Amino acid sequence: MTQTLLSQLTTAAVGGPAGKYIEAKTEAEIIDAVRTADAAGEQVLIIGGGSNLLISDDGFPGTVVRIASQGFTVNAEDSCGGVAVVVQAGHNWDALVEHAVLHAWSGIEALAGIPGATGATPVQNVGAYGSDVSQTIAAVRTWDRTRNAVQTFTNSELKFGYRDSILKQTTVDGSPRYVVLTVEFQLPLGRMSAPIRYAELARSLGVEAGKRAYSNDVRREVLRLRASKGMVLDPADRDTYSTGSFFTNPIVPVDVAATLPESAPQYPAGEDGLVKLSAAWLIDQAGFGKGYGLDEGSASGGRAALSTKHTLAITNRGSASATDMLAIAREVRAGVVERFGIELHPEPLLIGLTL
Repeated sequence: MTQTLLSQLTTAAVGGPAGKYIEAKTEAEIIDAVRTADAAGEQVLIIGGGSNLLISDDGFPGTVVRIASQGFTVNAEDSCGGVAVVVQAGHNWDALVEHAVLHAWSGIEALAGIPGATGATPVQNVGAYGSDVSQTIAAVRTWDRTRNAVQTFTNSELKFGYRDSILKQTTVDGSPRYVVLTVEFQLPLGRMSAPIRYAELARSLGVEAGKRAYSNDVRREVLRLRASKGMVLDPADRDTYSTGSFFTNPIVPVDVAATLPESAPQYPAGEDGLVKLSAAWLIDQAGFGKGYGLDEGSASGGRAALSTKHTLAITNRGSASATDMLAIAREVRAGVVERFGIELHPEPLLIGLTL
């Protein structure tokens, strides 16, 4: 029997073989695959677009279920309530954003170019450029593996936080209690974007922060900005062979942030007494510039390195192993702790690996 290499299913292009591999193209197939594996006592790994996983070179010994369900349905569309669109978990996220912009559904245009499947977006509360999916998600239907039943979560029940949700909190070693089946979005109708909250994006659009722009212009500019940082998948560009941002922006007490130089970027964290810092700035200021690790004498032998376009991404330069990727991550994390006393935490799920 031919084994499926997980490196072929992840944007970092690393990972050993799957013990068993199932591609589930419908909701019924997703439930059946997970329920069968659970009944047999097998470990389960869920893969969508594979953009947020770093998988061991030894592979995954259990059942890997790739979510490949496609399409969406519009349940309601009117000028007052906007559009309610229910999206299958395996549907490509950027394709949904493009469709929304072309059909004057507002609210997710700043999330263009993010790789992966729609079902993964609520798990991490995926976000970029001042926007995240918690602002537009109405409900998420899931398969509850503990209760053996379908469970629907409303927005408030999902307990969204910065790159966090109840779906992520109940995931252990890449194995979720709740397997996402569909995601329902509530999007206003109109050709104007949601308010532009991110200063860099506002500047590039030529508008003041907090103002709106045409959604099509926002999507185009976000794609340009992301591409300039190696954050739009391109088979010809090794800088895009990564898990995207490897570390989350740390949220720290105000007194900790006060110990940093005045030039250190700081953002509201949504809670009193806390601020969000820029992980990219901390990494760069700790001595890890763009392209760090490309030298063959580095910990990864030059096989893995920080992106030459952005210090937040750890990239596979062509022949990297998961071990190589982690070697760079460990160096960077230790260097930031030594320089600033702040510990960075990984954003992707580490499968069979520890940082």
